[in-house]
Amino acid sequence: MHAFRFVRAAVFAVVCVTVSLAMHVLAGGSPVGPGALVWAVLPTAAGAFVLARRQRGFGMLLGAGFAAQYGMHLWFTSGAVPPSTGHEHGAGDLSTGLFMLLVHAVTALLSAHWLERGECGLAALLFLLFATVLTLLRWRAPVACRVAPPAAPDDRVPPTTRLLAAAVSRRGPPALSHAV
Repeated sequence: MHAFRFVRAAVFAVVCVTVSLAMHVLAGGSPVGPGALVWAVLPTAAGAFVLARRQRGFGMLLGAGFAAQYGMHLWFTSGAVPPSTGHEHGAGDLSTGLFMLLVHAVTALLSAHWLERGECGLAALLFLLFATVLTLLRWRAPVACRVAPPAAPDDRVPPTTRLLAAAVSRRGPPALSHAV
């Protein structure tokens, strides 16, 4: 089960870091080198692995998304390939800083929504898969049934009555074609 959690966390981390970097650069930040990306994926994957123990709600995912986006913003700013001009905290343009905050906030919201819907979808998919497998196993499994011993004949009822009780009775008026 840990391998499945690890794969889910790794896929999420790669997608989250890639989207976060793309939005960071779109908002005016400088691109970062591949080494900085790897070092951003590792803590993101570790956090996702810890959170993936059970299904989480939107509030928890949103808080984790904001923390991850803030950390990635700081990491991308410090790990920029060319020195970041006009993007230092406190010394940059106010509109660039607000746009950067908005971009990371929207990315956190989208990540939390994506994770919540993905978790619900994954839970439903696993439930359907489990139910299908159980149904197939139950359908294909041999049924162990007991064969009841034959009933002992009832000696109080005469054999003629038993024979006549099994006969089909066709009582009623004759058919119209036979009546004429």
